[in-house]
Amino acid sequence: MLSIILSLVLGGVAGWLAGKIMKMENSLLINVILGLVGGVVGGWIGNLLNISGGLIVSLLLAVVGACLVLWLYKVLIKKK
Repeated sequence: MLSIILSLVLGGVAGWLAGKIMKMENSLLINVILGLVGGVVGGWIGNLLNISGGLIVSLLLAVVGACLVLWLYKVLIKKK
């Protein structure tokens, strides 16, 4: 149960950071939701590249994944 809560918090922080990095003008809620999806994408990328580590590595992978998801959101959904 604690790992699920930690993963949700980590994904939320990753989404917030990715929103700042990508300079997205989305609401905090959208960035956090996309960050949660990005955390899954980042974990998948980490598994593909055989990257593992502690909390910092997981956060970095989640931020990278969230940046990718936010970029796709910007390209496919917003089209501004």
